Amino acid sequence: MSSTVTVGARDLLRDGSFLFFLLSRSLSRFSSQIVAVVIGWQIYEITGSAFDLGMVGLVQFLPTALLVFVAGHAADRFERKRVVQLCQLAEALTAAALAASTYAGWLDATQIYVATFIIGIAGAFESPATAALLPLIAPKGSLQRATAISSGAAQVATITGPAIGGLAYVFAPSLPYSIIVAFWLAGAVLTGFLRPVRQAAPKKEVAGDDLYAGVRFIRSNPAILGTISLDLFAVLLGGVVALLPIYARDILQTGPLGLGILRAAPAVGALVMTVVLARHTINRRVGLRMFQAVIVFGAATVVFALSQWMWLSVLALAVLGAADTVSVVIRFSLVQLATPDEMRGRVGAVNFLFINASNQLGQFESGVTAALFGAVPAAVLGGVGTIAIALLWMKLFPSLRKVEQLE
Repeated sequence: MSSTVTVGARDLLRDGSFLFFLLSRSLSRFSSQIVAVVIGWQIYEITGSAFDLGMVGLVQFLPTALLVFVAGHAADRFERKRVVQLCQLAEALTAAALAASTYAGWLDATQIYVATFIIGIAGAFESPATAALLPLIAPKGSLQRATAISSGAAQVATITGPAIGGLAYVFAPSLPYSIIVAFWLAGAVLTGFLRPVRQAAPKKEVAGDDLYAGVRFIRSNPAILGTISLDLFAVLLGGVVALLPIYARDILQTGPLGLGILRAAPAVGALVMTVVLARHTINRRVGLRMFQAVIVFGAATVVFALSQWMWLSVLALAVLGAADTVSVVIRFSLVQLATPDEMRGRVGAVNFLFINASNQLGQFESGVTAALFGAVPAAVLGGVGTIAIALLWMKLFPSLRKVEQLE
């Protein structure tokens, strides 16, 4: 594949369809981050249990695991932007129900879990459809740069979302949910304006076995298999986001606003790295760079785990976010460029399953481990495990380590 990039960052931002994509994706990310920080705080406030906090991740992951093949097939069979719109509308309605229950004082842990499950269903369909849209919107030769810019736009929302969510919660517990209703609805409107450059031909009805074509494709491509499995196991072990409410209240002794700052810190680091990658794409030794980024991610996790100071914790989370961005850009570009358009939905759904497994099952794993051993030992073990996984995968997937270029 050629390393030449034909479209610059400014040209991409002048493209109307790509700009609508950025705005819609950012609004969805903004909303999901507010939901995460508010639900996490409310669950821990209601139950005071690290195990229940971890259960939020498991409940959100289950729809992805159950619907992975159906969601991927839907992204390849139906118009992708309509799939995204329906998901955003479902998420807005769920947030409206949470706002009403919180305002009325009816909200309990069961309602939170039910709402989390519904949002998980919507996310299971939305993510592969969104991922499959980007290669159809980004001009040829610009996918790595488009991915970096898209990631940066989402990180801006991720930075402001948790902080504003925590601040809004201080004023009124129902206010954050009201905000995200508006954002998800606006995102659905913007999605309707997307005009993909290359429209895929209408899909024929396929046999049930074709639902699993994404799995077969991934298994036949060692580089893709190594990429998404690395993310699964490394972040599964190294995820500390689920423990942030514990760190905010019990270790760093801060409140909801402090929790929002901690949640935003990885996004700050990610945004800085995104600016770098948007201007200077990774043109050589990309496989090795991804492994190096995962190792830095694990080391930053250990620093955060042992930190007793807010400034060091925020710095470690920022470094963690920057390292994760390098891995995300390489991983997404490699998978999308190596996958035919007619299979991007199904491959994207499997990839999303792995991502959700790493994030949400990682949240469950962190909660259970923290309940058994304490928050600090759980976070330290996770960071060390991440480094070990990266080193092991370098041996198991030498073809991935040797990937030189993307585009």
